[in-house]
Amino acid sequence: MKFVIIGGDAAGMSAASRAKRHMPEMDVIVLEKTEDVSYSACGMPYKIADADRPMDDLVVRTADVFRNKQGLDLFTGCCAEAVDVKNCSVTGTIDNGESFRFFYDRLLIATGGRAIIPDLPGFDLPGVVALKSLADGRRIKDHIKVNAVKKAVIIGMGYIGLEMAEALRARGIEVDMVKPGPDLLPWMPRELAAEAKRELEANQVRLHLGCEINGIDKTDVRLGVNCNGRTLPADMVLVAVGIEPNSQLAADAGIETGVGNAIAVNHKLQTSNKRIYAAGDCADAYHVVTGQKTWIPLALRANRAGWAVADHVCGKATSLEGVAGTAVFKVFNLEVARTGLSFEESNRYGFEPVDVTIKSRSRAHAHPGAESIWVNLVGDRRTGKLLGAQMVGREGVAHRINAAAVALHAKMSVASFSQTDLAYAPPFGPVWDPLLTAANQLLKKMI
Repeated sequence: MKFVIIGGDAAGMSAASRAKRHMPEMDVIVLEKTEDVSYSACGMPYKIADADRPMDDLVVRTADVFRNKQGLDLFTGCCAEAVDVKNCSVTGTIDNGESFRFFYDRLLIATGGRAIIPDLPGFDLPGVVALKSLADGRRIKDHIKVNAVKKAVIIGMGYIGLEMAEALRARGIEVDMVKPGPDLLPWMPRELAAEAKRELEANQVRLHLGCEINGIDKTDVRLGVNCNGRTLPADMVLVAVGIEPNSQLAADAGIETGVGNAIAVNHKLQTSNKRIYAAGDCADAYHVVTGQKTWIPLALRANRAGWAVADHVCGKATSLEGVAGTAVFKVFNLEVARTGLSFEESNRYGFEPVDVTIKSRSRAHAHPGAESIWVNLVGDRRTGKLLGAQMVGREGVAHRINAAAVALHAKMSVASFSQTDLAYAPPFGPVWDPLLTAANQLLKKMI
């Protein structure tokens, strides 16, 4: 059995390692176009925030460890350029210009996602950067040091943009954030999004909402982001408008793509060609609430999908249920979390949504140090099912959201969720946990 894997990050290396453990005699070949494999990409903003900590602290396992201790044929600096499905082969080029060709019995495409770069003037200028790979993180950190960056503009206000705003402020850098849309975190109820807005502004992050980007100029000294007829000066511009699946290699080979242009896979992670699998940010998934296809790039899903592919290739029947879109991120001292569907998304998927937003406390009434927690729950009036949850607060949010995520995977009703036996102690929450309070209030509205 010859198992070829294109992509050496979360999904790819998880699949390679697990396949080799299951079947040590298997010929496992990994092709990675960069020099980095197996690193914690989600930690990059926090390493950029600390001038003294090297980005390479994020490397979980080096390429040589995979080669020498696990016996993987791991080739870095190898860019796969074409998949020949008829002859079951992958071709491409190495950094030195030489070409290669590998034949496979089973193939995994784990090419991840790529940063979206607007097709506008100036986005290719030096000092205009995106944060997707470890190499990107190194470049950003070096640019801040070498150019003594004092002022940055972030284009976009998604997860990476918000985390990088905190990272840059920690380095004493002035930050302006710009986006064309009128709302910060548009998928959140306005009461919750307002908390995030207040936290950003309290930390001297300037927000420019509804600001259409026209391009970026370069003067002798600085960059200038042009939006709505004005120019925001910057020593560095971070483009953080989102990512898209890196699926072109698969599409060129005639493999079906679907939602969000991600590679379409079944519950076994097989593509339209049953010899070929896809996993990680390049592939789609099923949503556990809707049962329909979705594309939500998630680190846990990538690792889990890599395992599942390896199990299936090695003959073990494996099927993944799907994702709920559970996510949490930090905005300075604020925790922001979500799982499942928002009210607007529930409408789009044909539910009859009802939602409630409550404000509670992170600790018991008389316990010192309590912080406010905002909870929004969404349920379906017709079926009574819980559809989603969103939370914002300074403590007790990041792990609380997992209770709602488990409820969604279990397909619980709001009524059932309201009866769950959640832990109580004064330092950690009130007797009626904020999630239970929200569930009880939602039940009243759903009758």
